[in-house]
Amino acid sequence: MTTLYGATRSVVKSHYALITPEGHISAPIAGWRATRSVILIAPRLGAQFAQYQLTLDVGGGGDGLSARELFIYVLSGSLTVQLDSRQATLLSGGYLYLPPAARYALSAQEHNTELLVIERAYMPQSNLLPPAPLIGKEQDIVGTPFMGESAAVLKLLLPDVPAFDMAVNLFTFQPGATLPIVETHIMEHGLLLLQGQGIYRLGDDWHPVQAGDTIWMAPFCPQWFVATGKTPARYIYYKDVNRHPF
Repeated sequence: MTTLYGATRSVVKSHYALITPEGHISAPIAGWRATRSVILIAPRLGAQFAQYQLTLDVGGGGDGLSARELFIYVLSGSLTVQLDSRQATLLSGGYLYLPPAARYALSAQEHNTELLVIERAYMPQSNLLPPAPLIGKEQDIVGTPFMGESAAVLKLLLPDVPAFDMAVNLFTFQPGATLPIVETHIMEHGLLLLQGQGIYRLGDDWHPVQAGDTIWMAPFCPQWFVATGKTPARYIYYKDVNRHPF
């Protein structure tokens, strides 16, 4: 196949970014051992959070006290989690939420275990305690039609309660299904397309997207999606929630 020199699907603008796998460059992150990391979204981009993907060798991982809140989703492989006296093994679809100052130890049990990590500074509220650490798997979450659209099913991976200042959701679109409206809102997004393909409207632009693509959407960036092709499209995404706009 002939490649056009200098061509890329990646786009970085002030109010959104599309980061595609062919441009990924490893950037080590302090605190992770035997790990290859790609930082995809970060405050230097204009975001208020960080999103990165990690590939761990057997025994790779991290431990200590979390400086910020962390959401970790297993894309593939096997990850052992130790939280004080509690231990669990997470496989593909398993996930972990850590509030700030939580003590943890993570260790990959398979070569090339892949993780999606979302990290941000927790926004405390005087009348609320931060959430406790949480372990789950997306296979246990019941999906619901989004805004009455049965071909677009949404799973909420974190509890929808005021203590959480972040939400992480999983969307599945049948071929031809769309977001019911063009959304324009205060929430910021970090998104990873897990499966399939589609077209994403970002601002005034329209982008073909496929599995492996990452999207950052700033607050109030108009956004819309349609799944194309012959198989369902799935993506996982972050948004900030439950806090005052100032």
